[in-house]
Amino acid sequence: MKKILFIIIAFALLAQCGIYRKTDARKVPGNVNDRVQKNLEEGKRIRFGSVGNKGGGNFSFATSNEMWRATIEILDFIPLNNADYGGGIIITDWYNEDGSGKDSIKIMVRFLSNEIRADGLKVTVYNKSCKLESGVQNCKTQIDETGQISQELKLAILKKAAVYKTTRVKKEAEEFNKNRKPVNVDREGQD
Repeated sequence: MKKILFIIIAFALLAQCGIYRKTDARKVPGNVNDRVQKNLEEGKRIRFGSVGNKGGGNFSFATSNEMWRATIEILDFIPLNNADYGGGIIITDWYNEDGSGKDSIKIMVRFLSNEIRADGLKVTVYNKSCKLESGVQNCKTQIDETGQISQELKLAILKKAAVYKTTRVKKEAEEFNKNRKPVNVDREGQD
């Protein structure tokens, strides 16, 4: 009786863990090889510790995040004031093209998600206008009201990050296919 009660409780607890997920049969290929290929293309795979893992561990450095890498590359023309990967923020220094210092911009990029999505990134552009009055330089700082620069930067970052991710997934799929043995599935006798 205790064994049966234990099995029922264990099953009830495991059923609530989220291990089992309902799937739509129309979206999942029936062929094993097709299913493996689809999962690789989507970046899904199972890892068993360091088995089959050549090299070091999985680190959360900036080189592994496509959004971070794309932002750094897009903003490479402007000096950075603060780049905090752990906090998910990049702040540039004041920048102007003509060197006069009268009109400058500062860009702040906040990462709200590691996923490549439009709502996973917030780009804010600040404008600074300075005037020399009576030998004193007066500066006024405000957020860019039009948002045109921030939208262009956001779009450029998302495009570049998508390219980085596509390249990485293809490389991982090629490496996986190169290292795996072909699976032969005997379909005879199955209905």
